[in-house]
This record gives sequence, structure tokens and C-alpha cells, in this order.
Amino acid sequence: MVIPTRRQVGNTIKSAEKPKLRIAAYCLDSTDSNEQATSYDAQIEHYTEYISKNPEWQLAGIFADDGISGTNTKKRA
Repeated sequence: MVIPTRRQVGNTIKSAEKPKLRIAAYCLDSTDSNEQATSYDAQIEHYTEYISKNPEWQLAGIFADDGISGTNTKKRA
């Protein structure tokens, strides 16, 4: 008796074998004002929580340009 093969559809990698995707967050604190400081803290909290809620992701780090304005490139390396 010959049993024909069945075509597999979708991803055949088991979730235990699949490595987590490393995700990094970029947060911007463009001025030295207190309002921006709380915004920066809120960004870090938001992205840390957002990334940690996805079981297929791993937080690779938080990156930031502390106090460097994005309006021009004079102060950027």
C-alpha cells in the first residue's frame, strides 16, 4: 500500500525551536526640559512593556540620543 505525501502549509518550525526576534527601541529626549524628561521615561516604559508582551520577541536594548535635537545635524556624530 502506498500512502501519498501531504503538502504542508505554513511555517513548520515548532515554536520551541524558533529563536526569538531581538527587538531594540529608540527613544528621543531632544531637550533638557523637565517635560521632555517625563516623555523620555514614558517612551522607555511603553516600549519595554510593548516588546515584553510579545512572546516571540526579546528586548535587545533601549537606545537614545539624550538631549540632542533632531532639528539639525550639527550636534550629531
